[in-house]
Amino acid sequence: MQVLIAGDSTVASCPAGETPMSGWGAHLGAPLNAALAFRASQAGRQAQVVGVVNVAKGGANTSSFRGEGLWDALLLAASTGDLVIMQFGHNDQKIPTLAPREGFARNLERFVEECRERGLRPVLCTSVARRRFVEGRLVPTLGDYPDAVLELGARLDVPVVDLHAATSRLYETWGDEDSRALFTQFLADQHPLYRMGIADDTHFSITGAQAVAHEVAAALVPLIEEA
Repeated sequence: MQVLIAGDSTVASCPAGETPMSGWGAHLGAPLNAALAFRASQAGRQAQVVGVVNVAKGGANTSSFRGEGLWDALLLAASTGDLVIMQFGHNDQKIPTLAPREGFARNLERFVEECRERGLRPVLCTSVARRRFVEGRLVPTLGDYPDAVLELGARLDVPVVDLHAATSRLYETWGDEDSRALFTQFLADQHPLYRMGIADDTHFSITGAQAVAHEVAAALVPLIEEA
C-alpha cells in the first residue's frame, strides 16, 4: 500500500536551499511505519511497509494542483487500495473563486469522486493552523476553510484528519514564544541560508513538520489496518 499526498507548501518537501523549512509530508513515512510496526508486534503479526509519495507543491491550491498536472501525476502513481491524503486551503484563501463552500469544496469533492472511481481511498485534512498569537492567545486565520472540509467529509463519508484543531492545540501547548521553534524563524545572521533573518508563522521547521507528521500518522494507522 501507498499513501499519496496532495497539498501545498505546509505539506511539501522543500528545496535544500530552504532548510530547515519543511512540510509535514516529507516526514510522514518514518512515524507511520513505526506506528504500524508497533501495532503489528503487539498483535503478533508481521507489519506491512507503507510507501509515501508526496506530490504536494508550494503555492498550490485546489485548482492549480489540477491545472499544473500534479493531480494526474498523483493518480498515475497510485494503485487500487492506496490512500490519497488531501490538504489545501492556505492558497485557496487568496482566490475569490475558491471560497470555502464554493470552488474550494467543489474541487475537493471532484478529487474525492475521482479517487473512488479508481478504487483509491480518499482522506481529507483540514489546513494546518498558522501561528498567530494576540496578547498570548492563538487567533484563527483560515476562516471557514477548516469547517468546509469537515462538512464535506461528513457529507461524502470521507475520513477527515482535523489538522487545524491538532496544530492549534500544539501551538497553544508550546505557547507564544516557544512555538516559534516549530516554524522557520531566525534572526539576521543566525542561519547561513537566511542571512537577513526570517519570521515565518506559516511554514514549519523540521521540528514542527515532524510533530505534525506524527499527528497524521496516528490518524492514518487505523485506516491502513482496516484495509
